[in-house]
Amino acid sequence: MDSDYGVPRELSEVQKKRTLYQPELPPCLQGTTVRVEYGDAAIAADPAGAHVISHAFPHTYGQPIAHFLRKTAVVPDAKVISEHQAVRVGIVFCGRQSPGGHNVVWGLYEAIKAHNQNSKLIGFLGGSDGLLAQRTLEITDKVIASYKNQGGYDMLGRTKDQIRTTEQVNGAMASCQALKLDALVIIGGVTSNTDAAQLAETFAEAKCATKVVGVPVTLNGDLKNQFVETTVGFDTICKVNAQLISNVCTDALSAEKYYYFIRLMGRKASHVALECALQSHPNMVILGEEVAASKLTIFDITKQICDAVQARAEKDKNHGVILIPEGLVESIPELYALLQEIHGLHGKGVSVENISSQLSPWASALFEFLPPFIRKQLLLHPESDDSAQLSQIETEKLLAQLVETEMNRRLKEGTYKGKKFNAICHFFGYQARGALPSKFDCDYAYVLGHVCYHIIAAGLNSYMATVTNLKNPVNKWRCGATPISSMMTVKRWSRGPSATQIGKPAVHMASVDLKGKAYDVLRQNSSSFLLEDVYRNPGPLQFEGPGADSKPISLCVEDQDYMGRIKKLQEYLEKRIVKPGCSQDVLKAALSAMSSVTETLNIMTSSSTGQTPLSH
Repeated sequence: MDSDYGVPRELSEVQKKRTLYQPELPPCLQGTTVRVEYGDAAIAADPAGAHVISHAFPHTYGQPIAHFLRKTAVVPDAKVISEHQAVRVGIVFCGRQSPGGHNVVWGLYEAIKAHNQNSKLIGFLGGSDGLLAQRTLEITDKVIASYKNQGGYDMLGRTKDQIRTTEQVNGAMASCQALKLDALVIIGGVTSNTDAAQLAETFAEAKCATKVVGVPVTLNGDLKNQFVETTVGFDTICKVNAQLISNVCTDALSAEKYYYFIRLMGRKASHVALECALQSHPNMVILGEEVAASKLTIFDITKQICDAVQARAEKDKNHGVILIPEGLVESIPELYALLQEIHGLHGKGVSVENISSQLSPWASALFEFLPPFIRKQLLLHPESDDSAQLSQIETEKLLAQLVETEMNRRLKEGTYKGKKFNAICHFFGYQARGALPSKFDCDYAYVLGHVCYHIIAAGLNSYMATVTNLKNPVNKWRCGATPISSMMTVKRWSRGPSATQIGKPAVHMASVDLKGKAYDVLRQNSSSFLLEDVYRNPGPLQFEGPGADSKPISLCVEDQDYMGRIKKLQEYLEKRIVKPGCSQDVLKAALSAMSSVTETLNIMTSSSTGQTPLSH
């Protein structure tokens, strides 16, 4: 199997043309000199968990943020690196494939060769399994040639398992030492970057010379925080899915007799569903975050959909399109609790055949109520991160069946006077995640690859490559490096009136912000989406011409560029208006203003951290 990796692909004419596309680099990454400015020490976003994180990561917590500077930048304290030793860098795909991943490899390869031709980039074959087994492939011009701007992870292969156990961590360290790696680059999402932080901490403690760098690549779009505006692959996934959804919308409008229930890949967070809804304007989208916030049961959701079907029928519309995130099943309280019981029994070694007989009475009643196909899917073993196998649980079919039953009841009673309800179900995920990456994902991934080299050249460990100001053109992107530990949070579980269980620090997935601008756009349009057929077809993913430069709507409507704002604030603080010799009036005005700002910030900080949310 290893002999299949890195083999030149058989390319179509479109693929061949895509290999010729050369992504642009921001000014701060151009040339062969690395200029880095270090900011303040990065702290955890959740101060309540900071002591837990710092205790778990004593060697890598509290490191400064790094900004990479353009040649013309005048920063006296910047570190300038103009001589570059040859380096040996390992790179590994972890987690599920996401469009654009190959361009991270390409960008890193070009960067290390541009700075020293004797440097080596070594790919691990088969993901984390290959890392532990030291199965490698040296990246060369020939290897990379047919993978530029291409989808999938088939150049090196991948796994979705975590590097979690002491044995696995030590095995990874042994591989890095045996291969004399100066750095290890891990490409993946929240789980993979949590693993990267743990490896970096262990390596630092053991005085292993290998530095560890993380790269935010996941189709789910759930590795999102003040430092990471979006992830590689999210744009492509949403564009491909949005076109498929809009094709279905057109079909629904043409036949006028079907309701389409479409489940979208994206894990527990609903970012993909939200973005696809903004792009294609379906009649409904059920966001997991809305369901969790309102504690809606499966019957509440069923009623909500049935009421919508009835309202549309009154306008002589007997068709529609409903989007469902694959993580919805974990957002419905009673189904989540049932899954927790099932997973707990799995953990105790109970066989699949015997689980149903050992459920608590209420869980058993719910389990028996569910259709046989859902029961079988809920009994699947959890993933390596203990989450349910969401891609295998057909929530769309469950909802379609429940809605059909209720609509038939209403039809029989005479409360519903529309046509007989007909449902067609789809699951969109695998169709999109191997797609040719969008222009944005090609650019973003390639730039992140170059940022990885800058991080390595600066000798940084346990950092994630970051690019901000992404909604603007590439020449305005800000490139930097952020300590992974500063993106971590600590979950807490209620175990009774006075008992709280504290979890391990991790980079946790970010949910859709129900106070954010992207959600607000959806909320403002939800009524017209529901009752009017304002379907929008963005067309196939474009590489040239109209639409080629478009970016995710959810990225463009949000207030981003956190790093730019941090730098602007620092510039304000460094101004020397108030210094010995200034007038009393200037001093009084400055003190009054700073006192007011400090008081406001203290109130905001205490209100956001005074009560740490508990996980259900």
